[in-house]
Amino acid sequence: MTTQVPNTAVPALEIDPEHLPRDSDSSFGEDVSDELSVFTTSLSPSVTNYPTEHGRRYHAFRPGVYILPNDEAELDRLDITHFLITKGTGDKLFHAPIPQNVQRVLDVGTGTGIWAIEMGDLYPGAEILGNDLSPVQPSWVPPNVKFEVDDIEDTWSHPIPFDFIFCRYMATSILDWPRLVRNIYNNTKPGGWAEFQDFDLQYYSDDDSLKPEHETLRWINVLLDASRHNGRNPCPGPLLEQLVRGVGFTNVHHEKFKLPIGPWAKDKKKKEVGLFNLVQILDGLEGFSLRLFTNVLGWELEEVQVMLAKVRSELKSKAIHAQFDIHIAYGQRPSILEANA
Repeated sequence: MTTQVPNTAVPALEIDPEHLPRDSDSSFGEDVSDELSVFTTSLSPSVTNYPTEHGRRYHAFRPGVYILPNDEAELDRLDITHFLITKGTGDKLFHAPIPQNVQRVLDVGTGTGIWAIEMGDLYPGAEILGNDLSPVQPSWVPPNVKFEVDDIEDTWSHPIPFDFIFCRYMATSILDWPRLVRNIYNNTKPGGWAEFQDFDLQYYSDDDSLKPEHETLRWINVLLDASRHNGRNPCPGPLLEQLVRGVGFTNVHHEKFKLPIGPWAKDKKKKEVGLFNLVQILDGLEGFSLRLFTNVLGWELEEVQVMLAKVRSELKSKAIHAQFDIHIAYGQRPSILEANA
């Protein structure tokens, strides 16, 4: 039986009164620098021949395929994004109803390996494999966790299928989404599960505090256009449910969550999520923008830097209550009996 839990109309987040504009405020109002400073100092440090551009390091395997850097600053940001997504989607490492005796798990595009490592601790009897373009994962990991360098958009060569395949945060990275989802389906064991978590990176505000004249909205729109021009969808989240159903997964579940940017939400948990989100965006602005704006759009570096300085100022303003969405879709590959029925 196929189950769908629609959640497209997510209620607006309530705004903390401290983040409402006051008559005495400047054009952007007060900013959140003090809260940001306390939060960032409380974050723990995250645990060949790489090319460099504009002072940032990028992967060497299949250069140019992945647009973001792979240096220490970016690895730290990816770990922060892991906590953002986990906390922002209900404090869950995953959502699919996998069995406790799961045997083989694949983390597609593992990044720093933090999700695979946590899964290895949670399921010590399972074999956890993470793959990525860059071998940047730590060497001290649980004995049941392994990593390999691989291009997930290339031909897959796993002789034994997986009980659970997890694919998260591929926005701006994938050239052919239907092929990726098909590869995941084909490598999922009959009766096994696959889960996708990804963003819709279109920024918006429920209270219209993020306006068309803001540099932040101009920046994100240029970024999204540049990514599409580069052949990679920056907003795959809304498409996940359709893609998962389209290849044949059943028992499909879809859910959407709002991720505030900054500590403006009244709810304590959402406020923390907003701080994680603000930190990862501020830390990632250059990495998100430099290659796309200079190599794809032909901007001068100085032009990009001027825009990013304005975006940083706006994002820290208490008067702007920006957010974007993350979508989760998971499904089960039919058993052999169901497939033959």
